[in-house]
Amino acid sequence: MLNDQLGVVIEPSLLELAFTHRSYAYESASQENNERLEFLGDSVLGLIVTEELYKRYPDFNESRLSPLRSGVVNMRALADIARDLELGKYIRLGKGEEVTGGRDKNSLLADALEALIGAIYLQCGFEICTQIVRRLIAPTMDAAIARGAGLDGKTSLQELVVALDRGVPEYVVSEEGPDHDKNFTAIAMVAGVAVSQGSGKSKREAEQVAARIAYESLKNELPLP
Repeated sequence: MLNDQLGVVIEPSLLELAFTHRSYAYESASQENNERLEFLGDSVLGLIVTEELYKRYPDFNESRLSPLRSGVVNMRALADIARDLELGKYIRLGKGEEVTGGRDKNSLLADALEALIGAIYLQCGFEICTQIVRRLIAPTMDAAIARGAGLDGKTSLQELVVALDRGVPEYVVSEEGPDHDKNFTAIAMVAGVAVSQGSGKSKREAEQVAARIAYESLKNELPLP
């Protein structure tokens, strides 16, 4: 049960709202979906992660903290946490989203997790919500730190590509969704070849995710000293 995984009991109606996608609300003629909770949860999550990084790295400036935060709260990372919690099986979807695999879409899973965090905040308050979120994101946080605390993915990839004598990386960015809820996808191109793909809620976030994945993919091609 989800409440057992979270360690708190969330009011059933609040949980139901957190997992009601707009496609389901539209088809059922309901006025409520999880977008408001998602909006709230996104802000709460961002504050918790930012505070954690601020305290861990007192010597880091904004330019080093920002990409590390993106490594924790990007769409792909949040979707993976949602999969660990098996949130996909709780989401209420319209028929169109259901038949196109919506339960395993990164964007829907990330949104559901943020809405769940919003529900936890409303139910339990900031202190308990912070404890739960820190526990949920701990593996993701540790992985981001292991990749290099504060590492700017785009700068690192550019330096690596130049060292490999392959010009400079380029990014092809696409977007989808309404203006208030856009999702961006970036493809990192090196010497005209697509190396990796990243997603995020902004163009910058998507490019950073794609750059970090490309960096990890290409770094072993550097010759040994």
